[in-house]
Amino acid sequence: MQRPDAVLFDLDGTIIDSRVPFVTSMNHALTAHGQRPRDPEELVPYLGPPTRVALGELIGEDEPTIEAVLASYREHYARTSTETTVVYDGIPELLRSLHGRVRLAVATSKLAASARMLLEHFGLADLFDVISGPLPSALAEPKSVTVAQALAALDGGAGVRRAVMIGDRRYDVDGARANDLPTIGVLWGAGSERELRDAGAWRIVGAPAEIPALLDLEPRPPGT
Repeated sequence: MQRPDAVLFDLDGTIIDSRVPFVTSMNHALTAHGQRPRDPEELVPYLGPPTRVALGELIGEDEPTIEAVLASYREHYARTSTETTVVYDGIPELLRSLHGRVRLAVATSKLAASARMLLEHFGLADLFDVISGPLPSALAEPKSVTVAQALAALDGGAGVRRAVMIGDRRYDVDGARANDLPTIGVLWGAGSERELRDAGAWRIVGAPAEIPALLDLEPRPPGT
């Protein structure tokens, strides 16, 4: 790969480990509306696509019920997620090594406001040129649309020509491919190596420190 002029990151499962707040908030919302709680093993595979899509599969396509459960989920997540979300080891160092050398963006299916809140909480928001995610009214925005919006915001007349996506799920690969981007799949999130390979990830890595070499953006030794 030629050195990219922009790098897009997924959020959940790539930058942050949000499995605990996702499961907790989902079960809070389900039980608040008369639905049975689910085991973490059942819920974690839904961490990646839009929450509206997950609810449709979990509880059926009754729109008023989905809207009510989704509202409760969002309220609980916004109120409690900073307490139980963690940043993956090596991610802050990776982002700081790339910052200022290539434009950085987040392209997430999480609400844009929620994504920004979490990144600000962890002191990472200022490392990104763009934080792209759906508005509350976009109940099931495809990842391809979110990626396209991030690219448009990054472009700003400067002309993004060689961007790459980094993510942990097939949704990231599919959304990137729809915008003619390669994807580096990561193995520390919710997705498996098989999922990422079957989706067509360009490369797969097991640690954040492996990414700069793939991007031709390894840190330069002091004095060079």
